[in-house]
Amino acid sequence: MKRESEFHHKRSLGQNFITDDGLFADLVALSGVGKEDCVLEIGAGAGGMTRALAAACREVKAIEVDGALLPILRLALERHGNAEVIHGDVMRLNLREITGGWARFHVVANIPYYLTTDLLTMLLKSSMPIASISVMVQKEAAQRIAAGPGEAGWGMLAVRAQYAYEPRVALEVPAQMFTPPPKVDSAFVVMPRREKPAVDAADEELFFRVAAAAFAMRRKTMENNLIASFRVSREQAGKWLSQCGIPPGARGETLSLQDFAALSGAILSERQP
Repeated sequence: MKRESEFHHKRSLGQNFITDDGLFADLVALSGVGKEDCVLEIGAGAGGMTRALAAACREVKAIEVDGALLPILRLALERHGNAEVIHGDVMRLNLREITGGWARFHVVANIPYYLTTDLLTMLLKSSMPIASISVMVQKEAAQRIAAGPGEAGWGMLAVRAQYAYEPRVALEVPAQMFTPPPKVDSAFVVMPRREKPAVDAADEELFFRVAAAAFAMRRKTMENNLIASFRVSREQAGKWLSQCGIPPGARGETLSLQDFAALSGAILSERQP
């Protein structure tokens, strides 16, 4: 059976593996998963994290896209009856069906960096009973997830993450901890789900539409962004901003979750009879 030492990493899949079992144990501890928890692991790789998760929680389902890693994973997990490997592309698999037997579950992921935004957006938009998301990402992506209003990384990924979760950079991981080493350092971001959203949005779809409008044309005023995104007059856009106490010259990228909630509320109130 093929062993990890015989495996050739694929650049096309962005494969950079951690081989330090001590680091795996630290990452699992930081994720906060416990003995009674179920975990969906995305990007099982050679199975190091999967083994650590299986030792710490009740059940693990690990997704891996690279079929060449399956025999390595089977060998790595032969002593862990609570771990199941699922071969497939996470962006195409039916995750609701895979996790259907779980009342709630945690997500732990070590994924190719090119997939970070698409995967996290999919998970953050999902209505599945996710208790937390813990993910290894590029350091720059971690900063974008944790960014605040007016900061360089503040955008839709941060808005979605901070609306429903409480993201924090739990550990910075230097490039030399990976094989082969990537060109940039990484960070492990832990996002426990909030008991309730960070702000009260009467209409979540409208809330996120307002937020998207704010970042549609960066450096533009929110007034101009509202005019373009909602196809309203300058007078109407100005009225909504005034109702929320937002200066007419405020740039969209400086607004907060509270501002987006207030604006979506003002827009919603005019739509209701």
